[in-house]
Amino acid sequence: MNLDYSQFLNMMPEVTLMAILIIVFIADFVSAKQAPIVLTGSKDLVSPRPWFNPLMALLMVAHIAINICPTEASTTFEGMYYTNASVSVIKTILALGTLIVFIQSKGWMSRPDTNFKEGEFYLLVISTLLGMNMMISSSHFLLFFLGLEMASVPMACLVALDKYRHHSAEAAAKFILTATFSSGVMLYGISFLYGATGTLYFDAMAAKIVATPMVILGMVFFFSGLGFKISLVPFHFWTADAYQGAPTTITGYLSVVSKGAAAFVLCVILTKVFAPLALYWHNLLAIVIVLSITVANLFAIRQSELKRFMAFSSVSQAGYIMLAAYGDAHMGLAALSYYVLVYVVANLCVFTIISVIEEKNNGATEMAAYNGLYATNPKLAFLMTLALFSLGGIPPFAGMFSKFFIFMAAVEGGSTLSYVVLFVALINTVISLYYYLLIVKAMYINKNDNPLPAFTSDCNTKIALALCTFGIVAFGVCSYFYEWIVNPF
Repeated sequence: MNLDYSQFLNMMPEVTLMAILIIVFIADFVSAKQAPIVLTGSKDLVSPRPWFNPLMALLMVAHIAINICPTEASTTFEGMYYTNASVSVIKTILALGTLIVFIQSKGWMSRPDTNFKEGEFYLLVISTLLGMNMMISSSHFLLFFLGLEMASVPMACLVALDKYRHHSAEAAAKFILTATFSSGVMLYGISFLYGATGTLYFDAMAAKIVATPMVILGMVFFFSGLGFKISLVPFHFWTADAYQGAPTTITGYLSVVSKGAAAFVLCVILTKVFAPLALYWHNLLAIVIVLSITVANLFAIRQSELKRFMAFSSVSQAGYIMLAAYGDAHMGLAALSYYVLVYVVANLCVFTIISVIEEKNNGATEMAAYNGLYATNPKLAFLMTLALFSLGGIPPFAGMFSKFFIFMAAVEGGSTLSYVVLFVALINTVISLYYYLLIVKAMYINKNDNPLPAFTSDCNTKIALALCTFGIVAFGVCSYFYEWIVNPF
């Protein structure tokens, strides 16, 4: 049997990511011996190569440029892989988030105590993005699971990357143990579904699903496993520890790109595969959304460590994202994709500033470090305020529009249950405003006898913050960006 290589033309995002992986591997291998050695105590640390970060940024820009135009619907490999315009849109959004992470990571990797090679970081990030792309384009549970694990295993390595600082190894251990358990639960659920329907194809399974105890149990197990990836309550216990222990750059990547991909896939599978069981998963999803938004908001108020604070914020945001599943499949996925786009720029803006303050404050990420920040670094304080206002949904920033469209998608469900969940979400929006304003209060009002001195950020940080700020302001008021997402649906 001859393999039809033309099928790979339908997988252009994955092909270009594989090309980037090969380029990075060769560049890292060839230049490794040329990199100067910095001696720090008993450790020999390889300093970054100054051309590596610009190379990765250019490669990601090329990847986005090649794949930014929505593609026509097509399938590959006997229907296991599919792509369409909406899938290409979410892949481009995730690639944009990865580009911003690469740009703002240069300062972190330039520290003299960084104990890994740049190539390792880029290879692992691109590997996770490749796995997420495969997961998003899967129309078969086997390919979906392979893509999920292809993203999860390198992600655990990323969390442990800075193993001599900030409890990174402990965070990775908690992440990988919980990920392994959740993957086992998910695979167990998929086996139930296969046993009941005799197929692993999404469309074929949807045509055969009936509400038997085995199918319902399989759906619950599957939902539980993927709920871990999105950090939905009660599958969120790993989140705060992993976010706090991982390097801040990795935490930002984990909070937006990984979460966005898993949320999109879960919404697709619920509305496509489990459409005949909508009555059951609507009730399950309502409980999870209400718990995620409420519990996370209450815990966020109690946090004094900013990365743990943002961890609970991300759990709450995950609850809002999943409101999209209540609406019409097309409108819901469009609203979800737009929400992820806005969430990417707002959250990465916050984490970029956290990374900068952490570097200038001897690795501390306590909220007290932000007391009086406006007096010494007014530009950073202002950009942090814009990002927090967007996350809270305050107009006229893009976060307000993303919440509006996600609420509209939930209203389209038309059921009493969706209105109840939406009412709880609206109440919790007010609570979230309160705890986001705690950081604003610290920067503008709280006094600090020993504030951070005024400093100038490096060029890469300025570029990353400029991109994020542009998105926070423009994605809401410029209709082009919303139309680019909505039209393919």
